[in-house]
Amino acid sequence: MRYASVALGLAILASVLPPPSQASAAPSGKAEFLSRAAIVGWIDNYRHKPEPSRVPEAVRALSEFGSLRDPETAGFFAGFVADVLGANPKEAERLVARMLPLPPPDQWLVVRAIAYSGLPSWKSLLARVADKLPARRGMIDAYLTGALPTLDAIELDKSPTFLEQVGQHFGVKPKLPPLSYGRNPELLDTLWGQYFAAGQYRPVWRIIAMLPWSKDRDSAERLSAGSSAKYTLANNAARYPDVLALIKDMAMYQEKDVRPILAEVIHAAETIETSAIRKEQMAAAERLKTGGPGYQRDMKL
Repeated sequence: MRYASVALGLAILASVLPPPSQASAAPSGKAEFLSRAAIVGWIDNYRHKPEPSRVPEAVRALSEFGSLRDPETAGFFAGFVADVLGANPKEAERLVARMLPLPPPDQWLVVRAIAYSGLPSWKSLLARVADKLPARRGMIDAYLTGALPTLDAIELDKSPTFLEQVGQHFGVKPKLPPLSYGRNPELLDTLWGQYFAAGQYRPVWRIIAMLPWSKDRDSAERLSAGSSAKYTLANNAARYPDVLALIKDMAMYQEKDVRPILAEVIHAAETIETSAIRKEQMAAAERLKTGGPGYQRDMKL
């Protein structure tokens, strides 16, 4: 059942995001990355001590460990690499060249990292390395032609209008964009990867904007995405003082529908009660599963 995606999504995200306890696994100096845990531990501290020259080595090691085979569970790494490239425009092409070659199943990461990098000349860079990524020619063409959007161009899912809700009730399917935060949970991981690369506010701001979906009564997809956003914010704010300080600073600038939910996140992080958020969101998913969308329940009243 798709409604189970909340629990599954939270479990996946919890396993992907790097906990502080793994920081001790980070290699010292220029030692090789001997395990996935070592890479995650290094990424854990990267925003405090950037080492862009080591990113190609980390990408190749992740490939060797089989951590890039599934794009749906490797979005965190794509976001991290993308932001590193964006932060180092003069070195971006050299960094990409050192990541290659990669096995065909893993070449998607380089394509997506370039497309999501925010580099002014990302299309030119992607076109120049296309011959070295033959397994992803279709993906490259889709980004170059605009058939696939860049990360900044992906809009947050809009709630359906009343007429659209009625149409859905009678089986009319709305036209959907190619990528959506509701239908593509790896995008939330990608935003967190961006944050761990530079510690900037923009990806966290977008995650915060998803919080109202944690109260969604109509869409299992939006409820799942909002629940994951809420849980990962609380979980990472409890683990990392810089995340907690950042969301506190941003709280006063939020819309009125966001502020009370963000206050719950901050309270859960400060009291280390993040498990309560997980349980609350799983209960909301169960209510949606058993009772159906809220607009249908309202129509029956």
